[in-house]
Formats: sequence, structure tokens, C-alpha cells
Amino acid sequence: MAIKSDRWIRQMAEEQGMIEPFAAQQVRQLEGQPIISYGLSSYGYDIRCAGEFKVFTNVRSAIVDPKNFSEDSFVEFTGDTCVIPPNSFALARTVEYFRIPRNVLTICLGKSTYARCGIIVNVTPFEPEWEGYVTLEFSNTTPLPAKIYANEGVAQVLFFESDEVCEVSYADRKGKYQGQHGVTLPRA
Repeated sequence: MAIKSDRWIRQMAEEQGMIEPFAAQQVRQLEGQPIISYGLSSYGYDIRCAGEFKVFTNVRSAIVDPKNFSEDSFVEFTGDTCVIPPNSFALARTVEYFRIPRNVLTICLGKSTYARCGIIVNVTPFEPEWEGYVTLEFSNTTPLPAKIYANEGVAQVLFFESDEVCEVSYADRKGKYQGQHGVTLPRA
């Protein structure tokens, strides 16, 4: 299994629609203003956070249960930024839609800009033949409110191509998060 280069990522995005929309280079400014970069890098792709957020709250004293998730556990809103309360958590989604090839697995790691502020970005691997918008998990590990910026970079996706095709892909087993749109909550 080998990590894939910028050349391979560009070709798969442009010819096979693996990433849409696709930025063929690092974007570091918008309208002359510096941003947290996104787009193609040497051996990965920096994804952006869309402006749809679900921020966890304890206002309704709900219990967070992954087998029986209550929508009372969060406040939903749309905006250019999201402020995550101290020691709290938020969900968002990517701007990009992904279509992962059958012989590829991805790993996603948060950008250092957020990590250095105590904001952890967690994303599970994209399995072979998974497709959809990626649900992003943000944890604010600090005792202070933390800000997330929509339409800017939040994490880097690394692509690994196997030397053989899997017997059963995510699509074959009809994975519960296949084709997800919007911020997708836990499904039992």
C-alpha cells in the first residue's frame, strides 16, 4: 500500500470526480485576505468546512448515546464561523463531496493551525467505494470558546492505494453513511 501523490490526486479528481469541487493548488487567500489553506498538497488534499454546524449543548440535559442519538443534544445553525463552547464539541460537513475508488482507503488528520489552538478535528477513514460529504467532528479541548471558520481548511486527507482490490467495499455492504448529505448524525 502506497501513499498517493499530488499528480495522482489531481488526475483522479479531474478525470473521475473523486473530489468535487476540487482546488488544484493550495489556496491561501480569498479576496486578498489570508485564510487557513485548503486544496491540493504534495501528498494529500486539505478539505474545507462548510457553514452548516451542530454544536453540542447540555441545555436539555440529554444523554449522548451513539445507539439512540437525540437531536436534543445540539443546536443547529448556519454561518461563516462557529464558536464552540469550552470543553465542548461540534459537527460540521465538508464543502467537498468525495467518491473513493475501490482500491483506496483514506486517513484524515486535523490541520496544525487548529491543533495548536487545542481544537481537535476528528474524521474516520473513508473506506473503499464510500461517497458523500464528510461529517467533521471538532472538539474544543480548551477552557475558552474556540472559533471554526467555514470555507477554509480544517484537515488533510491522505490517500492510500492498495496493491489488491478488496473483496467487499463499503458500497457492497451498503454502509449506513453511504451518500450522506449535510451534517450526518450517528446512526445505530
